[in-house]
Amino acid sequence: MNRERLRQILEAALLAAGQPLSLERLKALFPEQAGPADEDLRHALAELDSDCHSRGIELREVASGFRFQVKRELAPWVARLWEERPGRYSRALLETLALIAYRQPITRGEIEEIRGVGVSSSIVKTLLEREWIRVVGHRDVPGRPAVYGTTRQFLDYFNLRTLEDLPTLTELRDMDFVLDADGPPPNVLVGDGETPETELTTHIPEASPDTEQPDDTGASD
Repeated sequence: MNRERLRQILEAALLAAGQPLSLERLKALFPEQAGPADEDLRHALAELDSDCHSRGIELREVASGFRFQVKRELAPWVARLWEERPGRYSRALLETLALIAYRQPITRGEIEEIRGVGVSSSIVKTLLEREWIRVVGHRDVPGRPAVYGTTRQFLDYFNLRTLEDLPTLTELRDMDFVLDADGPPPNVLVGDGETPETELTTHIPEASPDTEQPDDTGASD
């Protein structure tokens, strides 16, 4: 198979999928004995990425694989395709998500201790329903409270390949944390069929001096 045909197949698959495709899933598009090598696939993907430089979309690698998406600088115009703008997420929810992302594994009680206020069950339920967090275990203390961590869907939503791609806490002190209330990531996926909603900007709570950075390289489904 020539390189041009390979690029066409990959481009068509990524546009049709509406979700990230891993290298393994892309390789499965081809007959096992006649399929391209991993190196050829990555080379073709790199060429597709280069082709997008003068276009309105970009090829991005996230935790679940590769996807086409609208370039961030064009999102304000593309977002006008959707008229309905439902309610926003609360600052408390975003701060809770940030603490889980940066201090995982963490219990609800530990989140409450850091924030100085209680975490409502509805916040945890919402994050679980969006599949941005999951129960990764239970603390070996009385009551065995659930321990939370982020998921692969969390990484995908925020255009991250691994937890190591998260901004440092120092960078976040002077940076706004922006999150759509629902729908695609800030860059708006191509052909995903979802409706972007109102953005909410809030500040990440400053971590205490003993805050640990996540040391794993990804998140589980």
